[in-house]
Amino acid sequence: MDWINTFALFLGSLLANTLASLSGGGAGLLQFPLLIFFGLPFSVALATHKIASVALGLGAAYAHIKHKSFSVGVAVYLIFVGSIGVVIGANIVLLIPEDLAQKMLGIMILALGIYSRLKKQLGQEEVQSHRDPLGWFIGGIGLMLIGVINGSLTAGSGLLVTLFLVRWFGYSYKQAVALTMLCVGLFWNGIGGIAVAQAGAPIYWPWLPVLLLGSFLGGSLGAYLTTRYSNKVIKTCFEVLTFAVGVKLLV
Repeated sequence: MDWINTFALFLGSLLANTLASLSGGGAGLLQFPLLIFFGLPFSVALATHKIASVALGLGAAYAHIKHKSFSVGVAVYLIFVGSIGVVIGANIVLLIPEDLAQKMLGIMILALGIYSRLKKQLGQEEVQSHRDPLGWFIGGIGLMLIGVINGSLTAGSGLLVTLFLVRWFGYSYKQAVALTMLCVGLFWNGIGGIAVAQAGAPIYWPWLPVLLLGSFLGGSLGAYLTTRYSNKVIKTCFEVLTFAVGVKLLV
């Protein structure tokens, strides 16, 4: 690409990952279609996006660790149960018709966005719930299933994790986004990226440095904004992204 298109790709990646880091997911909404728009075939765009998305988690994790936005124990729990699902998802992705799976996921994410919009006080304050052994066990199963989605589809799993943490465990949106960006953005996506590379999926290496830079800076900027804005603002960003991602997956 010439320098103008390269700069446009960087800006698109920066915007996509800033919004994702602020809302708790949805980077694939812009970055993945952007790669296809610039001429990459579907499979190449998918593999390249998955590798680049790891930098989103790295940038966001750095900012959230610096501000101590989450519990280390809960983060380890999320990484463990979700990673099991990611590995399963990476191995069964070829068994699921992609169009059907994406439409079902789109309906689910739209429903979650509508639910969050109707529940005005959801995630505004931390209200501890289901944090006993049974609650953690059931929650682990739910997160494992979301991990399967993460391992097999291109977008949406981070948004599911964010709302699951808010609704099931009673975290505020700020806490949920911080946990999602560390666990899903860095570790789940990292495992997914390794699985994609080991499967021999084609990665377009010339564009990767630009995407990694945009993803890292976007992740860092979004995480910084999360510490500055209220739960109400973050909740609104989450709902806008869920509507956009849901419609994109359906249409």
